Amino acid sequence: MSHPHRLRLPSPAGPPLTGHLPFADAPGVSDPIAVTSRWLTRGGRAWFPVSGEFHYSRYPAGEWEEELLKMKAGGITTVAGYVIWIHHEEVEGHVRFDGDRDLRRFAELCARHGLDFVPRIGPWSHAEVRGGGLPDWLLARDCTPRTDDPAYLDAVRPWFAAIAGQLDGLDRAHGGPIVAIQIENELYDQPGHLLTLKRMAQEAGLSAPLWTATAWGGVRLPPDELLPLYGGYTEAFWTEADGGWPDTCRKHFFFTHQRDDEGIGSDLRPVRVRDSEPDAFADRFPWATCELGGGMAVSYHRRPYVDPDDIGALGLTKIGCGSVWQGYYMFHGGTNPAGELSTLQESHATGYPNDLPVLTYDFQAPLGEYGQYRRTYHELRLQHLLLADFGHLIAPMESALPERLPDGQFDRETLRWAVRGDGTSGFLFVNNHQPHEQLPERPGTSFSIEFPSPGDELTLPSAPVTVPGGAYFCWPLRLDVAGLRLEWATAQPVCTVDVDGRTVLVLAATDGIAPELALDTATVTAVHTPTGAVAPVDGRLLVTGLRPGTDALVEVDTADGGRAGLLVLDAATARTVYRGRAWGAERLLLSADGVVFDRDEVRLHGSEAATSFAVLPAPERAPVVDGVPAEAVADGVFPRYRVPAASSVQESVPELTLVRAAGPAPAAVTGVQGRASAPADKYFDTVAAEYRVEVPEGLPPGTLLRLHWHGDVGRAYVGDTLVADQFYAGRVWDIGLDRLPADDLRAGGLRLRVLPLHAEAPVHLPEGAREERGTAAVTRAEWVTRHIRSVLAG
Repeated sequence: MSHPHRLRLPSPAGPPLTGHLPFADAPGVSDPIAVTSRWLTRGGRAWFPVSGEFHYSRYPAGEWEEELLKMKAGGITTVAGYVIWIHHEEVEGHVRFDGDRDLRRFAELCARHGLDFVPRIGPWSHAEVRGGGLPDWLLARDCTPRTDDPAYLDAVRPWFAAIAGQLDGLDRAHGGPIVAIQIENELYDQPGHLLTLKRMAQEAGLSAPLWTATAWGGVRLPPDELLPLYGGYTEAFWTEADGGWPDTCRKHFFFTHQRDDEGIGSDLRPVRVRDSEPDAFADRFPWATCELGGGMAVSYHRRPYVDPDDIGALGLTKIGCGSVWQGYYMFHGGTNPAGELSTLQESHATGYPNDLPVLTYDFQAPLGEYGQYRRTYHELRLQHLLLADFGHLIAPMESALPERLPDGQFDRETLRWAVRGDGTSGFLFVNNHQPHEQLPERPGTSFSIEFPSPGDELTLPSAPVTVPGGAYFCWPLRLDVAGLRLEWATAQPVCTVDVDGRTVLVLAATDGIAPELALDTATVTAVHTPTGAVAPVDGRLLVTGLRPGTDALVEVDTADGGRAGLLVLDAATARTVYRGRAWGAERLLLSADGVVFDRDEVRLHGSEAATSFAVLPAPERAPVVDGVPAEAVADGVFPRYRVPAASSVQESVPELTLVRAAGPAPAAVTGVQGRASAPADKYFDTVAAEYRVEVPEGLPPGTLLRLHWHGDVGRAYVGDTLVADQFYAGRVWDIGLDRLPADDLRAGGLRLRVLPLHAEAPVHLPEGAREERGTAAVTRAEWVTRHIRSVLAG
C-alpha cells in the first residue's frame, strides 16, 4: 500500500522587510521597481523577472534585433550582458563603440521591444575573455587590478565615463530600459572595493533602481549596497578533467533552501572562502539569480555535454526552491570578435587555467552561436510562460520542503519535491531528473499538503500515479481561473488567454501521467468535456480520461455567471506554444518545425500590439519558407502553420573534398594548474586532416554548414583567415555562411582542418565521444536553415 508524500505548509510569514535597502527607482516612473527582503515589486505588484545573457559584442549588430525578438518570444523579459572592456579598448585610448560594439544601439533595441536591460559593467567580467576582460595595456601597468589601488582606479574612471556616455538618457528617469547595473564579477573578498566601484559608476552618471553583485562562493558585500545574485550550473568546464561530475552541480537537482554555489569560479579562488553561513543574506534579500546555466562552454581539458532536460530540470527546481528572479547564462551564444593585437579568448597563454576556443562562445545555449534554436529554448519557454502569467502569485509564496528529505546528494531513491504556497493556495514542484545518473520511476505517488488552517488538507491526485524517470513538472493547487477554483491539476500551467469571451487556462500534460482536473463544485454550475468523464468526489468534480491535445478544451460555466476553459495540451504540443496577438485578439500561437514569427510581423503590426509577455503577433498571411507559403491548419481552437516538408536548402548536399588525411596526434602538453593545453597553431598546417567545401551561390539567408565530425580541434578558414572553430565534444559543428567573407569564399572556398586527439591526452570527453580518440574526420556535411524568415512586409 502506498502512502502520500507529506508536506506541511507554514503559516504565512509576516510582511517582508522594506526600506532597508538604498535602492530607489526614478521619481515619477509609472511602474516603480522596489526590493523587499523576499521578493521584488514593479508598479506595486510582485514582479518575477526572467533574464537572459546575450553578449552584443559577440554577435553581428545587423542581427541583434531579430535575436532580441527571439529571446523575447522565449519568455525573456530582461537582457543582461557584459560590457567587456577589452572588446572596446584593446588599444589604450582607442575606445570603440562602433559596429558590433555599439552598446547604445543595443540598449535602444532592448527598449524598442519592451525588454529591460542589465549592463554588467565590470571592470573585470571574466566571461571566458582574455584577461577576464581587462585590456593587456592595463595589466602591463604598475598597479594591482581589482583593488582600490589609485593607479587602477585612475584607469577605471574614464572607462566608466565612456560607458555612461553611451547609456546617457537610457536610465529609467528618461524612460529607458536599464533596471539594474552589475558591479564587477565574482569578487568575493573585497566589499570595500565593490562599494568604491559603485560610487565611481554613480559619479560617472550611471543610474539604475537596482545595483547588483554576484554572491556565490561565500561572498562579502558592502552592507545593503548591492543586491546579491546567485547562480547554479548543471556542469562545469573549469574543474579537473578527471574529477567526475562536480558535487556543486549535483546539488542543484535537489530542492533546498541553500542559495550559495561554492563551485562557480572555483578555478580562480578557493572552493570555500570563509566559514560563515552560506546564506548570510537570506533574511534581508530575496533569492534572485543571474547565472543559472543555460548551457555550458567547453574548455580544452574538459568538454561537458549538457542535455536540454538538464537545463529544464534545473530551472524548474530553482523556482520550487524559492527563486524570485530566473537569470540564465548564457541564453544566447556568440563568437569572439577578432582582436586588433591578439586573440581574445581565455587561455593558458594569459595565465588563466582553461584554454577556450579562439572564436566560438556557443555555450550550448538555448539560442546558439548563429541564432540556432535548441530544444532547451522550448523547455525554458514553457516555464517562462508560467512565470509571465503566474509569477506575481509565485514570487511572494514561500518554499516549503516535505517531511521526508533526501539523505544527502547521492540519494536517488527519495522523491524530490517542494511546494510554494501562501497559506491557502500554491504550486507543487517535482523533479525526477538529474544528469548522468537516471533517476528511477516512482510508482504509487500521491501528495498530501497540510495547509495552516486546522483540518485543511489536500491529497492529490485522486489515485496514485507513477512519476516517470526523468520527469519534472509543476502542478497548481487551488488556482483561481476567472471565478473557477481549480483544486488541482496533474498538468503544468502554461498561461491564460481570452478566447471568445472566456478565459482559458492552458496546461501542459506530463508524458506518462494522465491529466486529472479537480474543480471546486461551489464555483461550478456546468462542465462540458470533449473526452473522458466528470464525476463528483468529496465536494469536487473530477475530470478524468481526458486525451491531451489542441482540442482537449474543458468548458466550465462558473457560479458567478462567467465562463472559463481548461485546455490540456500534450507535452510535445505544449513546447510549441507562443503567446501573442492574432487578427486583433490575444491568442495562443502554435508553431511547427521551429517557425518563430520574426521582426517583419512586428513592423507590420506594430510592436505595441504585442502583449506584455511578448510576443510576436501572428501574421495576417502565412509565412514564406524558401518561396513556398506555409499552410494554415485548423488545429483545435488555435491557429497553427505547417512548414513545407522540404526546401531547396535541404535538397543539395555540400561538396566535401579530402585534401589531406590526418597525421599522428600531437602529444599532449600541459599548462596552468597542470591542465591540458590546446595544440599549437603549427599542427594545423602539418598534422590536421584538411577538407575543402564548395559553397554554391543562391543558398537562402541564414544557411548553416552542419558538419558531423570527430577529432580534437576543428578550425575553418577562408583564405588564411580563421572563421570558425570548435573543440570536439560529440556534437555537430555548425558554421554560419552569412558570417563568411563572400568574395574570398567564392574565390577559394572553405577549408576545414581537424586535428586528432592523442589517446593519452588528459582531456575529459562526454560519454559516446570517448572512443573517437586518435582519429580525425568529417564524416558528413549538410546545409541546414538557421531559422525561418517571414517575408510579410510590403
